[in-house]
Amino acid sequence: MKTVKSLVLGSAAGLLAMTGAQAADLPVKAKAVEYVRVCSLYGAGFYYIPGTDTCIKIGGYLRIDTTFNGSIYDQPAWSGDLGNGDRYRDSYASRSRFALTVDTRTASEYGVVRTFAQGDFQFDTLGTNTFNPSSLASNLGNNTSSLLMTPGGGYVAVEYVFIQFAGFTFGKSSSAYSTPWNGYPGNNTSFLIGGNDTVTGVNNIQYTAQFGNGVSASIGLDDPESFNRTAVYNLSTPLSAVGVGGNAYAGVHMPDVVGNIKVDQAWGLFQLSGALHEVDGSYNTLAGAGLTPANTVAATALSQLSGHPETKYGGSVMAALQIKNIPTGPGDDIKFDATWAKGDTKNVISTSASSPNFLMFGGVPGQFGPAGSIGFGATTDGVYLPAASGGDGSIHLTTSYGVRGAFNHNWDPYWSSSLFGGMGWVRYDATAQANYCANYYATIGIANAATSTCNPNFSVSELGVVTRWTPVKNLTFSAETMWTHLNQGFTGTAVLAGGSPLPTTTYSFKNQDTVSLNVRVQRNF
Repeated sequence: MKTVKSLVLGSAAGLLAMTGAQAADLPVKAKAVEYVRVCSLYGAGFYYIPGTDTCIKIGGYLRIDTTFNGSIYDQPAWSGDLGNGDRYRDSYASRSRFALTVDTRTASEYGVVRTFAQGDFQFDTLGTNTFNPSSLASNLGNNTSSLLMTPGGGYVAVEYVFIQFAGFTFGKSSSAYSTPWNGYPGNNTSFLIGGNDTVTGVNNIQYTAQFGNGVSASIGLDDPESFNRTAVYNLSTPLSAVGVGGNAYAGVHMPDVVGNIKVDQAWGLFQLSGALHEVDGSYNTLAGAGLTPANTVAATALSQLSGHPETKYGGSVMAALQIKNIPTGPGDDIKFDATWAKGDTKNVISTSASSPNFLMFGGVPGQFGPAGSIGFGATTDGVYLPAASGGDGSIHLTTSYGVRGAFNHNWDPYWSSSLFGGMGWVRYDATAQANYCANYYATIGIANAATSTCNPNFSVSELGVVTRWTPVKNLTFSAETMWTHLNQGFTGTAVLAGGSPLPTTTYSFKNQDTVSLNVRVQRNF
């Protein structure tokens, strides 16, 4: 027994000695654990990046929506296979999107230094609203997103990427011209006509000065090439049978100069905005007859020798008003804005994407115009007819004006509705109309002049209502229906080649109507 006891005690002593030796090798003081700390300086959701004085917030949303008789995000059936009502049209189009935002802020002696970025991971219906082989190009270079919508596919879209420092903003953000609501006074649709919309961001540099009591002023330089240009037509090249020409815009030589003066207080908001926009044509001589309309503005070996029209400068002005705390209920408000533009049509016929040319046929699926009828409208910043072709060689700027707005009402904490609408007018001066119509009748045949009158002026109006249900905070179900009306300027009848798969036949020029339905579920975080 003594032997066993001695053995146990000896073993314990050995283990203690070994443990002591190992303990001597450890640091005297373990490194403190650095915990994530909440940052309350900039609102809920921010926390300090460990080891720094920079606060970060990760956010975003997940959105699934489907549009019936329209394209992604409630685009009306106002062009393409939807406007044709042909067999290539999709009856609906869907998008699933995961938007991720990263917002960082650091206090400095110059004020807060902020960076912000948003990337959208999304998957759409292939072609978004058509399965027409001529629309679904056979290579990615000609089709930026549609061919990515294959099983297991999708793509990432970049919305905002900017830095803010000492009142300056650098990068891709909303224009200094835009209202805080952009093109969304109370709607789901990304295609509300009547005013500016830079909700997906433009490359810009802008400066904002704060004068106190909610009064501020901003000035900025915007890159117009990818967002704030529609088209310039050289009317020595042929228009199509539906009144559309090739885009003869030249390169960008100056940014858009934009700015606003704003009063944002408890009662609401008032804003005045202005923009200066360059409108320039490429060359007087461009490839013409015998080519498809998409190629009518291709350069030739004679283009540079032919000269070019003198650059013109247009722009737009906008007035916006928001009235809060109206008597209809808590949180209710009214928002609207009105715009006048000359040579800056994108700020009236605006969407979150490019401005459309309108083409709608009546009596076909999804369209409510008279059977056998057609309506169209070309969206341009200006047109010109070179002197060598009988014109004055000058760009005639297109005039446009519009209005849009919404009344937003909360029924209770869970249900809300918005009644919204917008309208935009496009107008060509007398010289532009004469040159346009001469070109158009040269395309469709002078015999059609006896049965019709040409007038490229048009307007587009929209009226819609959306109702939302939020059963859980930051989870919203919504349904939106919208009526769209195209008021086109042509009258009479003409024998037209509507374009495949439509026949060449006699069409009557009539105003057109369509209705779309959008359903959406969105979870913010």
